[in-house]
Amino acid sequence: MIKFFKKLWAYITAGANSKFEEKADPKIQLEQAISEAQDQHRRLKEHAANVIAQQKQTELQLNRAMEQLEKLNANARQAVKMADAESKKGNAAKAAEYTKAAETIATQLIAVEGQVEELKTMHYSATQASDQAKAAVAQNGQLLQKKLSERNELLSRLEQAKMQEQMNKAMASLSETVGQDVPTFNEVRDKIETRYAKAKGMSELADTSVENRMIEIEQAAANFEAQDRLASIRAQLGIEDPNASTEAAPPEPQVQQATAPATEPATEPATEPATPQQSPGV
Repeated sequence: MIKFFKKLWAYITAGANSKFEEKADPKIQLEQAISEAQDQHRRLKEHAANVIAQQKQTELQLNRAMEQLEKLNANARQAVKMADAESKKGNAAKAAEYTKAAETIATQLIAVEGQVEELKTMHYSATQASDQAKAAVAQNGQLLQKKLSERNELLSRLEQAKMQEQMNKAMASLSETVGQDVPTFNEVRDKIETRYAKAKGMSELADTSVENRMIEIEQAAANFEAQDRLASIRAQLGIEDPNASTEAAPPEPQVQQATAPATEPATEPATEPATPQQSPGV
């Protein structure tokens, strides 16, 4: 039963995470990621500072131990010299005291030497850890700077993606229905084009119908009767018809142009008797 509830809880958590990722704003998530990277870098720097501080502390302890070792070496030598001098003077008691002091110093010297070796090992390890911490901080700092530089580019891409999504949505709304009672753009366009084509066809049929031709004939007959009535009224009043005078005027120049070339060949034979007048000159 407990296993079942664990699986159910894991399923619910996975579903909630999936829905959250779908609804979450990438811009906010990007800022969260940058903030988390900055926090990690800060924690890494603090850890590296602790490692470096330990290395420095070990270095100070080693330096003190080295100074103490050098001092003990000097004291041991001095004690041995003083014991030898008292022994040469024949002062055996004092020589024994200096010898005992030299042994005590030698014992301290051995302990300090062991401590120095241990501090050297610790200092070496601390130095390696410090170098690794510095390298890790430097590498993580470069990665952080790269993320910060990429943030603006990612934000720009995000804005472009949003604009493209809005454009896609706008284009899709031109061909998809917005709701149950709202027609699409294509449907309205087809409806208007169908209505326009039908009206255009009816107009063409009306232009070619027999009724229109009959109306045109009646209008022409009425116009002819009106012109005839006006012509008779002008004749009674003795007024010339202006339309008749303008129509009869053009044929006269055409008759003159046609008769002029016929008279020109008749005058040519009259010039032939001019040859007898040239005989007296010969």
